[in-house]
Amino acid sequence: MSSPITTHALDTARGVPAAGLPIELEQLTDDGWSSLVRAETNDDGRVPGFTDGVELAVATYRMTFDTAAYFERTGTEGFYPVVRVVFQIRAPEQHYHVPLLISPFGYSTYRGS
Repeated sequence: MSSPITTHALDTARGVPAAGLPIELEQLTDDGWSSLVRAETNDDGRVPGFTDGVELAVATYRMTFDTAAYFERTGTEGFYPVVRVVFQIRAPEQHYHVPLLISPFGYSTYRGS
């Protein structure tokens, strides 16, 4: 089984993949947010096998990108220390690609393919 949720982080200010960006995936439960996966992007800004073995449910999920750690690593002063992307999964059998485009003073995300 391939990862049901994938991501790709790109540093649009530098024109390169955002390598070494810490990411956490959580699921909202009745008791609050429950951590499922913690990882860091590779040299291509991806996390191969990010959610291998994770069974998705109809639920709300949150990906937290530690942009402060990434910007510190690259010697860049950023405005957003954390980017949190909250999304709902209504069809757990589908694949979900959640890319992040970052720069020191802005970010963008979308549901990719």
